[in-house]
Amino acid sequence: MPILRNIGLLATCRAAGAQGEIHAIAKAALVWRAGVVLWAGRERDLPRGYHALSAMDAGKRLVIPGLVDCHTHLVFGGWRFPEFSQRLLGRSYLEIARAGGGLLSTAAATRGATASALVNRAHGFLRALALQGVTCVEIKSGYGLLPEAEMKILKVIRELAARQPLRLVPTFLAHAVPAEYRQRRGAYLRLLVEEMLPAVARGKLADFCDVFMEKGAFTRGEAGRILAAAGRLGLGLKLHADQLSSGGGAELAGALGAASADHLEYVSAQGIRALKRAGTVAALLPLPCLHLGLQPPPARRFIEAGVPVAVASDFNPGTNPACHLPYALALAVPLLRMTPAEVLKGATIHAARALRRDHVLGSLEPGKSADFSILEAESPEEWLLGFRENSCAATTIAGRRVTPGGT
Repeated sequence: MPILRNIGLLATCRAAGAQGEIHAIAKAALVWRAGVVLWAGRERDLPRGYHALSAMDAGKRLVIPGLVDCHTHLVFGGWRFPEFSQRLLGRSYLEIARAGGGLLSTAAATRGATASALVNRAHGFLRALALQGVTCVEIKSGYGLLPEAEMKILKVIRELAARQPLRLVPTFLAHAVPAEYRQRRGAYLRLLVEEMLPAVARGKLADFCDVFMEKGAFTRGEAGRILAAAGRLGLGLKLHADQLSSGGGAELAGALGAASADHLEYVSAQGIRALKRAGTVAALLPLPCLHLGLQPPPARRFIEAGVPVAVASDFNPGTNPACHLPYALALAVPLLRMTPAEVLKGATIHAARALRRDHVLGSLEPGKSADFSILEAESPEEWLLGFRENSCAATTIAGRRVTPGGT
């Protein structure tokens, strides 16, 4: 039964309260047994029975729940760096995609990569995230498009889950219609609904189904059909919504009771109300918004409406090639006009809620997993506003340290 003492500030990040309420405890201690939190509070209030426990020293640092990156595309082949220069010179995301770039070029590279190559590459990304204080990562498929390649990606995620300590949440993503079906759109939808999704469910290869609902991808009617089929198969629902245009994505996510609606740069007032009614998390992604030159999603409107806001990286080879969640969180402060405390809660308990893991992850309170990170900072403000590359001293999952240093 270990104990972490001499915590300068413990951000417990309970679900209760406003977006910016992180339920911080100064001069704190944390006790766990068998990977589960038993007690969290002021060190001077530590129950007498815990005083003789073997203790680790937090060095008066900031301790937070393990960070949850609730939106990534971490398994892929190739990169798309030249597209950044093309966009700076005036070409839009859709223009690049129509010319054979965009996700179709990544699909070709991913199909051409062996499963072992994808595993080894993604393993390096996950190791980097662990060093940043991340303990749980959602990973989407969607760069295979065709059945064999999509199954390969999902099986790679399953192998990664067995090979390294981070908690992984696999999501099947209906990303776009592949070139092979460009003139047979209906046939591809039938393939998704009647063959690919049932195969994913039978193999227990994914926890969620996501759909990119946007011009050049799937229409609202198509997205609704795919997600309805996924729901019947027992998969949780997510939606890439209103990223490049206002297409009613948030409204659809709310109507279906999706766990999260992601992006939301062009969300409507009706969409915000739909998310609030459904209890759906708004997952905001500052880095691709910045790189694509899009207007930021209206974080303050979500917060004022009482919609829980998560913040994630959207790490991918084309619109955010930075595998760095704290970088995305630091940018969320000026770009989304969120306070550091609001961002922290968005990358912990609300991100866990977006993955329907908030019953075990995302906060440091009795009964939850002892997933936490020790940061080289005294407060969330110092951590995010005084951004440094290597600010995480140690990362712990279920009470076991998975990175060097710190305690």
